[in-house]
Amino acid sequence: MTDEAYIHGFTGEEQRRLTKMQEILNRTELDAIDLRGVRTLLDVGSGLGQLTRDFARALGGDARVLGIERSSVQLDEARRQAEAAGEADLVELRQGDATALPLEESERGTFDLAHTRFVLEHVPDPAAVVREMVAAVRPDGGRIVLLDDDHEVLRLSPECPEIEHAWRRYWESYRDLGTDPLVGRRLAELLVEAGATPVRVTSVFYGAVRGMELFEPVVANLHGVLAGAAESLDRSGRLSRNELATALEAFDAWSRHPAATVWYSLPLAEGRRTAATDDAGRP
Repeated sequence: MTDEAYIHGFTGEEQRRLTKMQEILNRTELDAIDLRGVRTLLDVGSGLGQLTRDFARALGGDARVLGIERSSVQLDEARRQAEAAGEADLVELRQGDATALPLEESERGTFDLAHTRFVLEHVPDPAAVVREMVAAVRPDGGRIVLLDDDHEVLRLSPECPEIEHAWRRYWESYRDLGTDPLVGRRLAELLVEAGATPVRVTSVFYGAVRGMELFEPVVANLHGVLAGAAESLDRSGRLSRNELATALEAFDAWSRHPAATVWYSLPLAEGRRTAATDDAGRP
């Protein structure tokens, strides 16, 4: 993934949005993943490292957790946050590309579980990422967990036509970069293409109704997603800054409705590698 393929960029404001989003989402995702028996975990596209450190805490002190992140900006912030939390030595963070993981030969085929979240939607060849993950886990049942977006599933109730129009223009802009905003629905296919056997699919809910403690953070994150893409959307001609500003004003008004509800779920698929899959991730 190139920096240009990440529509939001790596500004301080975007890092703050991601940090807050992970505070909301990480616990829900951890509850959806069975970590029993996992002693070595690879987190691909570890970003700011909050979930990577959450994995390490959940696994205990004798587990090894390795996070791989392409962006040096994200890595610097991840290390800063880990240091501030007194967890600088909790995980190993390594710079590298998800499509060509920076693993030693002695590390390949050794991880109990390889995980990625919000990476496949941002790369032109998501299958290459999954092949690398399959090759990284044990051939005798190593697990691969993929979580990513299917942006079309967002629903607001009552309807907010302005934000729904802006949201569609936003996720359609991924295609301008050669990436797939609906990749979440294809996760099992990607596992099969990489030679793994899908064993489970589910979804991680990321919605709320007004009155829930999570409502304002969820709304703020959705607002931040769109606002952070303003320059890219305007430049592409898909949505002008004025149109986006109008949509966000309508969204703010919508959020004050007593029944305002955000419905959104993140697809999750799990696969296993078997001895029939070679080290290149092919059956």
